[in-house]
Amino acid sequence: MADGQKARIPNVLSIAGIDPSGGAGLLADVKAISACGAYACGVVAALTAQNTCGVDGVMPVPKEFVRAQLDTLWADVEIDAVKIGMLNDAEVISVVAEALRRYRPKFVVLDPVMVAKSGDRLLERSALETLRSELIPLATVMTPNLPEAAVLLDGAAISSREDMRGAAEALRALMAPDAWVYLKGGHLEAEGAPDCLLGPSEAVWLESPRIQTKNTHGTGCTLSSALAAHLPQSESVPAAARAAKNYVLGAIRGSADLQVGQGCGPTDHFWAVRQTCKQM
Repeated sequence: MADGQKARIPNVLSIAGIDPSGGAGLLADVKAISACGAYACGVVAALTAQNTCGVDGVMPVPKEFVRAQLDTLWADVEIDAVKIGMLNDAEVISVVAEALRRYRPKFVVLDPVMVAKSGDRLLERSALETLRSELIPLATVMTPNLPEAAVLLDGAAISSREDMRGAAEALRALMAPDAWVYLKGGHLEAEGAPDCLLGPSEAVWLESPRIQTKNTHGTGCTLSSALAAHLPQSESVPAAARAAKNYVLGAIRGSADLQVGQGCGPTDHFWAVRQTCKQM
């Protein structure tokens, strides 16, 4: 970049479902992407009847309309990174994979959303193999939590750092040679919350304290969206991952100031903005 030339704000697309409470899904993605310095676009892949206590219903968007949203957006907007969240069925997964192959965005962050924080299933069981065969090989970074990793690998529960490293290696074998796995360790029984980032030639452990709170609704959506926002603005995948994890840590801490719902509450996506406003 020439001296004095202003960097373009990256355009980041989230393809995900709608959570009306705003804690997870596309609404949370838009907030996280915006808070992390990018411009957020969104394609709706599913609707849910959902709040902080659970999911009462899921309505997939027809594959033809998902395709129309994608084609119309890409015809007009240069997309720098894509975050993929809840895709409920195999047909929609195939449509999204087709679009990625056609438009070839530089960065693709895949958050393999399968089950809501409440325990409600969000991905049809029949769609799992389509996710493995069509979408995972197209991802730059995949961001499963430990239960999702176990499902993807048809394996036993992951209960230690050694298990995490082995699972990350097995997941990377499903991906392109230059891809990365960001395996989230929040479900690990440990004092901290370690994440394992594994790439083609290095493994990085991302550490953070464990914050005792029930406000963790949508943390996976938020992390993957923050990562998608930071990738076009960072010098490397590890640098973007560290920035995304630090952002989510602040959002969880900031959630204490929110009063949203009676169940598992959301994080505060605009915690840094609120801190700045308080100091003014």
